[in-house]
Amino acid sequence: MQMVLLTALGVGGATVLGALLGFATKKISHRFSDIVLSFAAGVMLAAAVLGLIVPSLEYGGEAGLPVTVIGIFCGALCLNLLDKLVPHLHRLSGVDQEAHPEKAQQLNKILLFVMAIAIHNLPEGIAAGVGFGTGDVGEAITIAAGIALQNIPEGMVIIAPMLAAGMSKGRTFVAALMTGVVEVLGALLGYLAVSVSTAILPFALAFAGGTMLYVISDEMIPETHAHGSERGATYALLAGFCLMLAMSHYLG
Repeated sequence: MQMVLLTALGVGGATVLGALLGFATKKISHRFSDIVLSFAAGVMLAAAVLGLIVPSLEYGGEAGLPVTVIGIFCGALCLNLLDKLVPHLHRLSGVDQEAHPEKAQQLNKILLFVMAIAIHNLPEGIAAGVGFGTGDVGEAITIAAGIALQNIPEGMVIIAPMLAAGMSKGRTFVAALMTGVVEVLGALLGYLAVSVSTAILPFALAFAGGTMLYVISDEMIPETHAHGSERGATYALLAGFCLMLAMSHYLG
């Protein structure tokens, strides 16, 4: 349990680290953000497939394939429903903000922005926690490392829109901190769920993998291909995927 808690804190802390880097850099170029985010997408893709979906098939026995497929689609549908409640993250990046929004509109955008990040972080945290249910600590840490790596650029890009909307640096940091706390809670929830009943482990693994695949396809790849850096973003994704492949091969 101690290892799970430390890993959960590390995953959530990555968002805070990204936020601190966001304060330090202030203005991040689209190209740099796209390359880093694509690399993180490749890492998450490998973690989802190798660390969650493949183990789901293995632990599912004779019913492994249908359980895994159902779990993947349930995870994706869950985030699809959440996306209907909050806008996509890239729509809240600050690019489309009005030049002189009223104060009420500013506050609404800030609250919506924080809620969107938190909602998307919850299933990522659950995925990190569920990974420990297999008993393979090395694989679970690899999954968590992939999610944490994705959280750093995310933490960087959420700072500028909140500061631009007039939020103080202190409140902005607290908002970023809370999005990380949600991920910590998600990780603990995922671990406790599979600890209570190992029977749900194959489905839980596939569900977590489905949420990660959804985030990669629906959020990360479109965002990294929207600013003219498609080629670099593609190779960055491949590099991230191959890095995780190597880690899984040599450390798994």
